[in-house]
Amino acid sequence: MNADFSSLYNHHEREVFGAVMDASKDFPDIAASNDLLCDVCCVALNRLPPRYIRHEVDFSFYLTEHERLEIDNAINEAVTYAFNFVQARTALRARK
Repeated sequence: MNADFSSLYNHHEREVFGAVMDASKDFPDIAASNDLLCDVCCVALNRLPPRYIRHEVDFSFYLTEHERLEIDNAINEAVTYAFNFVQARTALRARK
């Protein structure tokens, strides 16, 4: 038996990718580098608990408004932290 798990994904991935693109305008040096943007996404995603789902509608249906707000705030905080972290690391590397 071959199982197909291709419909499973971490809900936070899409949300973090969008938040990173939105915030990237405030970090033009990072936004100019696809590698750094990917680093920001990795740092942000690693700060969030994974939420694997199959269908977005299922995830949204079972959340209360309060839970949605908490997740949105956690994503925004993780993305802000990630941009600052990557920016600081990039500056450190440039000094060496």
